[in-house]
Amino acid sequence: MLKIFCSPSRYVQGREATRQLAPELLRMGIGERALFIVGPTARAQTEPMWREGFQQAGLTFEIHPFGGQCSMAEIERGQRAAQTANASCIIGVGGGKALDTARAVANALNLPVVCCPTVAASDAPCSALSVVYSEDGVFERCLFYKRNPELVLVDTAVIAGAPVRYLVAGMGDALATWFEAETVQRAARPNTLGGGGTLAALAIARLCYQTLLQDGQAALIAARSGVITPALERIIEANILLSGLGFESGGLAVAHAIHNGLTAIPETHDFLHGEKVAFGTLVQLVMEGRPTAEIEEVMAFCVAVGLPLTLRQLGIASLDPAQARLIAERAIAPGETSHNEPFELTWPAVSDAIRAADALGRAFMDRSGADRQQGR
Repeated sequence: MLKIFCSPSRYVQGREATRQLAPELLRMGIGERALFIVGPTARAQTEPMWREGFQQAGLTFEIHPFGGQCSMAEIERGQRAAQTANASCIIGVGGGKALDTARAVANALNLPVVCCPTVAASDAPCSALSVVYSEDGVFERCLFYKRNPELVLVDTAVIAGAPVRYLVAGMGDALATWFEAETVQRAARPNTLGGGGTLAALAIARLCYQTLLQDGQAALIAARSGVITPALERIIEANILLSGLGFESGGLAVAHAIHNGLTAIPETHDFLHGEKVAFGTLVQLVMEGRPTAEIEEVMAFCVAVGLPLTLRQLGIASLDPAQARLIAERAIAPGETSHNEPFELTWPAVSDAIRAADALGRAFMDRSGADRQQGR
């Protein structure tokens, strides 16, 4: 199996980086007629900065309002808008679903794509794939593309001003990166690109986890104050770049499959991708029989930054057998990343691991007094 590593062509991060969007497009020779796919909140946050830059650079653009869900209907709507605008590139601005939609539109029309995340809630911006949901928010499938974004531009001033919950969710998504990449390597399974993992991918995945442990709490404190610190800069990079490169070139396993299974339960739809992935990481560690000290390190981190450890924290007050089976069967559906584990999976084993992880999480929170500290 050939080893494969991929990444965006260019990654730019820093305070008020949005002001550099037009100059970066000129540098790369794209953006003559851009179509922005952007939701109302992200537009209000960023439009004055990129509008000024585009006018100074002599670039033209049109704006397509993002509808809120990365569904096939939303992707097709974006394609029609891009064709009507005769767009030469697609620029996604906003959260993960807006960026997923922008990548899908660009891929369908063979156009370059630029991702400008306004939250650090997931590792989506750097990837060559989109996660597609139904209109009701149930995971349907992943779409895979020939190339990664031409540019990922991350404005840390915008992200520092976003609700803190998104940053925490991004840490939940990033938390899985090392454990999934390590599992995929141990099982000699292909990464998301269909190739073997490189030393670079594993080193990046490991650094992602180390950065979370080192800087997660300090970054959270800074974000709560709306200020940019070195710790916050590093966590934003871990959430977006390190996790993005690590998951794609390292591979995925049970943690993300559990997320996909959880989306089949309507009670979880109000929770963010990374919040569900964090619980999925705990399930994976339980399924793999990881050492207690390693599991407790992960649980302590989750409690420290406010990530969920229990089903109750994801809206499931009491998991009945039918729900457990539904989640488990969805998590081991054909083509799911759970099959990258180095052992055979059955729905009863996955169901048991979900219940065991939930019990471990509840016991850990009781011991640490986390329920009282977090007001749950």
